[in-house]
Amino acid sequence: MGTYAVFKTGGRQLRAAPGDTVLVDRLDAEPGEEVRFDQVLLIGGDDLKVGDPLVAGAAVVARVEAEVKGDKLVVFKFKRRKTYARKRGHRERYTRLKVTRIEG
Repeated sequence: MGTYAVFKTGGRQLRAAPGDTVLVDRLDAEPGEEVRFDQVLLIGGDDLKVGDPLVAGAAVVARVEAEVKGDKLVVFKFKRRKTYARKRGHRERYTRLKVTRIEG
């Protein structure tokens, strides 16, 4: 079993291992740039490290691959018998990352 980490970004907790591709809320980073996430809650593998609440000195380092859009969400408002209907679409923007290493 390889090493993996659970880290926090954008109000969510994600599990990632080196080589994994993950989608996170849009970051202000260019493709090819390296980003660090130092809010690591757990490092798993052969020896488990659980944070209290964070693992001291741990970080997840990833390379930005691209900025992508998520699936379209349809927002439909409707009031019966009032001739009122509004339909709008929305696509959230995400940053696709390739996890390069886990430190700590």
